[in-house]
Amino acid sequence: MDAIDLTPKQIVERLDNYIIGQKNAKRSVAIALRNRSRRLKLPDEMKDEVAPKNILMIGPTGVGKTEIARRLAKLCGAPFIKVEATKYSEIGYVGRDVESMIRDLMAVAFNMVKAEMEDSMRGQAKEKVEERLLDLLLPGSGEKSASENSGGILGNIFGKKIVPQKSNDGSEVILLPQDDAGFKDASASQGAPKQDMKETREKFRQMLREGKLESREVELTVTTGPKAASGIGFFSGGNMDDIESAMQNIQQMMSGNRKKQRTVTVAEARNILTEEILDSMLDADKCAEIARERVEQSGIVFIDEIDKIAVHGETHGQSVSREGVQRDILPIVEGSHVNTRFGVVDTKHILFIAAGAFSLSKPSDLIPELQGRFPLRVELDSLHKDDFKRILLEPKNALVKQYKALLETEGVKIEFTDEAIDRMTTIAEEVNAKAENIGARRLHTIMEKTLEEISFDADEHKGETITIDAPFVDEKLKDISSSEDLSRYIL
Repeated sequence: MDAIDLTPKQIVERLDNYIIGQKNAKRSVAIALRNRSRRLKLPDEMKDEVAPKNILMIGPTGVGKTEIARRLAKLCGAPFIKVEATKYSEIGYVGRDVESMIRDLMAVAFNMVKAEMEDSMRGQAKEKVEERLLDLLLPGSGEKSASENSGGILGNIFGKKIVPQKSNDGSEVILLPQDDAGFKDASASQGAPKQDMKETREKFRQMLREGKLESREVELTVTTGPKAASGIGFFSGGNMDDIESAMQNIQQMMSGNRKKQRTVTVAEARNILTEEILDSMLDADKCAEIARERVEQSGIVFIDEIDKIAVHGETHGQSVSREGVQRDILPIVEGSHVNTRFGVVDTKHILFIAAGAFSLSKPSDLIPELQGRFPLRVELDSLHKDDFKRILLEPKNALVKQYKALLETEGVKIEFTDEAIDRMTTIAEEVNAKAENIGARRLHTIMEKTLEEISFDADEHKGETITIDAPFVDEKLKDISSSEDLSRYIL
C-alpha cells in the first residue's frame, strides 16, 4: 500500500515515464488517488462522510485514457479493475449484470491479498517443502517415519519382526530371537541404521540446497479437485455465469478430491509442494475480510467506453437498453451493497473513473443522475507531430526501444536517425488527418510497416547494424503517402 502514500507530484512523475502529455488528466487522477490516503487518516466520523470525487475523462481514441488507467493500476497498491461499459449494453438479453464489476473487483482484491499473505509465509513454507522433498528422495528417512518403522528396520536386520514387550516393572524392552545370540543389545543395532540414514538425509539436504538434485525425478501424489475457500458462499448474485460456476463447483465437491501419482523433477515438485503447503497455511476467511475492507476503502473501478451507452437523439430501439444500463450503474456509483462470494461489499467509497471519446454523443447525453456522480471532467488533448516524436523516444516502453530490443534478440542492431523519426511522425499526423484519427495507435502500424522487411529477414542480417534514415522510411511508406485511399494500407 506504499504507492498510495505518493504525493500527487510523485504520481504524475511516475505516469510521465510512460504517458506523454495530458497533464490535466494526470493531475486529476493523482489528486483523486491522494485523496484516498488522506481520507483513511481522518477520524471515523468524518471518514465515513467523505465521498470520492469520481472522474470523467473525455478525449478521442488513442490519446492515453486507457493507458493512464492501466499505469495507475500498476502504480497504486489499491484493488483496481478496468471494465468496458459496452459489455453491459444489452442487459437482460446477452449482457452481464452490472454488479459483476464489483464482484470482479473483489476477486482481484482477494487474489492480491492472497499473494501478499503467501509471500509473508513463503519463508516458513520453504522449510516444510525441503522436508517433504527429502521424504520423496529418501522414503522412510524422516524422524516420524523412522520412529514408526523402527520395528520393520530391526525385522529386516534380524530376519524376523521384533515386537516390544513389557517387563515385570512395566518398562518396555525388546527381546532378541534366541537364534541370534551374537546380538545382545537390540538398541545398539537399531541406532546404527538410524544414524546412517540421518547422515544420508543431511547429505541429500546439502545437495538439495546446492541445486544438484533439481533434475532428479521423484514420484509425487497430487490432489486434483476444487479449492473452495471456507466461509465463501456459492450463490452471490443472479448472474447466470455465477450460477453455472457455482453448480460446477458443487458437482466437483460432490465427486470429491482425487489423488494421482505423477513423476516430476525435483524442481517441479518444489513448486507443487510450495503451492500445496501455502494453500494449507492460508486463512481464507481472514484473506476475504482484508480484501473486502481494502475494496471498500480504496478500490478503483475504471469504466471505459462509457460514451457507447450514452443516449443521443430520439430514444428508440437499442437506445432504451443503453439508458437502462446507465440506470443500473447509477446505484453502484452512488453507493450500494453488492453481494459477492466473499461477502457483502459497500460501494460508497469506491472511486469510479469513466472514459469515452464522445465522438457521436456528448457527456450531456448521459442521464442527469449519472452525470452528477462524475463531478470532475477532464478533456484530453489530441496528439500531434511533436507528441508522436516524444512517444517514440521518451517513455520507458517507447516503440523505438521495443523494436530495437526485439531485433537484438536476432543479433541485428538498428539505429534511427532524427530525420527518420521526423518523417514517421509527419506521416502519422497526415494519416490521422485524412483518415480516422486513432491517435498514438497509428504509430504501431507506421513502425511495423517500416520495419516489416527487416523483421522478416532478420536471420539473414545477424551481426549487422542497419541505419533507418528518412530515405529508407520514404521507400517503405511511399505507397502509403502517395495513395489517397489510405485505409487500404494502414488501419
